[in-house]
Amino acid sequence: MSDEQPALKRRVLDREGEERHEAIYRAVSDAIVEQRLKPGARLREDALAEVFGISRTGIRKILQRLALEQLVTLTPRRGASVTRPTAEEAKDVFDARQLVECGLMAQVARRMQSHQAEELRAMAKRERQALRNGEQSVAIRLSADFHVRLAQLSGNATLAEFVERLCSRSSLILAVYGHRGHLGCESHDHDDLINYLEEGKTERATAFMSRHLKAIEASLSMVEEEESVPDLREIFAS
Repeated sequence: MSDEQPALKRRVLDREGEERHEAIYRAVSDAIVEQRLKPGARLREDALAEVFGISRTGIRKILQRLALEQLVTLTPRRGASVTRPTAEEAKDVFDARQLVECGLMAQVARRMQSHQAEELRAMAKRERQALRNGEQSVAIRLSADFHVRLAQLSGNATLAEFVERLCSRSSLILAVYGHRGHLGCESHDHDDLINYLEEGKTERATAFMSRHLKAIEASLSMVEEEESVPDLREIFAS
């Protein structure tokens, strides 16, 4: 065996390990955003390690990454739990979304192409269908995906990444304080916004986005719930 072969094998194993950790990170992140893991739910390292078949050290790194994105809260001697946003944090998130998403509308309108408008309409249609089917958590995820895609169409990758984080936090806020059966906005809101953007009506699109976000925020009901202990095996069953 040449000297290069062990090094190559290590690189392959390292890459596979990184891919595995990325997949687990995405699985936990999706479970939080889709509310299969509820805000306040405890995330025990040993239980997650057993479910995913990796070390507690690996799980700890994933939880730390989620904590940086404010989806998970790490508390000394208590461990990790899904973040439960406060009313003040909810206001901060929607204030930030007003500044960023409304500010991006002019760029999106300038760059919007017909096939992108159709892509957004298809996303809005899936969101409406999920609400009609009573799939609240799926509808919340699809709504977040819509807003993230809009931001990506602005061409500003840095702000689009920031919007993605804000939308993930908004999903938590809706999970805690939202009302069952709707997302705080009319089901046709996204279609109306797409029309304004496709027609290049920048001012209308910006004003509409502002009203849209304010309507979501105004629909929230600040009522606290008890902490829960999730069944991790059931949540992450393949």
